Parts: sequence; structure tokens; C-alpha cells
Amino acid sequence: MLAYVFWHWPRPEIERGQYLDHLIDFHRTLAANKSPGFQQSVVFSMSGAYWLETDGEVFEEWYLLDDSAAMDPLNEAAVSGACEQPHNRVASEAANGTGGLYRLRAGSNNLAQAKFATWLSKPAGVSYQDFYAGLEPLTSQPGVALWGRQMTLGPTTEFCLHSETPSQLSGAFRGIARLKLHHEWTMI
Repeated sequence: MLAYVFWHWPRPEIERGQYLDHLIDFHRTLAANKSPGFQQSVVFSMSGAYWLETDGEVFEEWYLLDDSAAMDPLNEAAVSGACEQPHNRVASEAANGTGGLYRLRAGSNNLAQAKFATWLSKPAGVSYQDFYAGLEPLTSQPGVALWGRQMTLGPTTEFCLHSETPSQLSGAFRGIARLKLHHEWTMI
């Protein structure tokens, strides 16, 4: 399973409620006009994402995909047909944004229940095998999912650990951002 993740925030003169209404309208329209391989989308709001160009609230969209072959159809569906106007409306209100492509590495998809995101990078000198093994006590718990970046599409962090409760990581992990997620919209 892959996830295309997109972070964005409204221009200062755009009212939050209006922006959110337009964003949710876009996701509802996309859900009603699903492209092949697109499973669902989830929108979170959060603050404190240190890799973004803002200190304020941002919206984090997760688009769950069967595989990489689903990216082109999703990209086309998101900006054309029934989705064109809702997409263009919210895009015109955005101040900026960046995206990333993530693969589910361990645990199970729990986006509909996720309340916390712990963003981290693999420590230098630690193998991926040891990194995953070090996180296994967390990723084997119900309601926890570890997502790993597939490609560098922006300044995003390498890993995201979603959980229903705050995750307690060992001191060996650096570059950590623990963020409280607020569900703005989930397509079930």
C-alpha cells in the first residue's frame, strides 16, 4: 500500500472555515469519482511540522493507493472532470504546499483512527533492518502503522508512525516531531 501525502495551508486572507469547506468538498467529489487503485483519503489538521515553510496550522491529506500504478489515474482524476472545479477552488486559496510518497512498512493502515503522528528519520549509521527491529515493539501493537518515504519529493521527513495514543520512542531516535492530529475528514 502507498500513500501520497500532501501538506498545505491557506493564504492569510482566506478564512479557515471556507478553506476547510472547499477542501472537504474536493475530497467528497474525488471519493464519488474514484480512479482505479485509489482506496480512500483522510484529511488531518496539525501544527508544528518543522519541515514546512510555516509555523501555523497545516492540512495534511493522505491518499491511499493500491500501488504506484494508481498515481497517474489519481493525478488525472483529481484535476479533471467532476473534480476540476473543487480542486481548483481550494488550490487557488492555498499559500503553499509540498508532498511526499510513503509506503506502509509495518503495522496496519489505521488512518481513520490515528490521533498522533510521530515523524522521524533513521539515525545515521543504523541499518534499516535494525531501525525496523527497534520500532517493532511499537509497530506490533494494534492501531500503529509505520510509513516510510519512497521518494524525496520535498523536504519531508523519512518516516511517520501513526498511532491512536502517543508513542514512546527510545532516545536513540533523533529529529522527532510528535504531532496531535485532528481529523477534518475521513472517507470510510
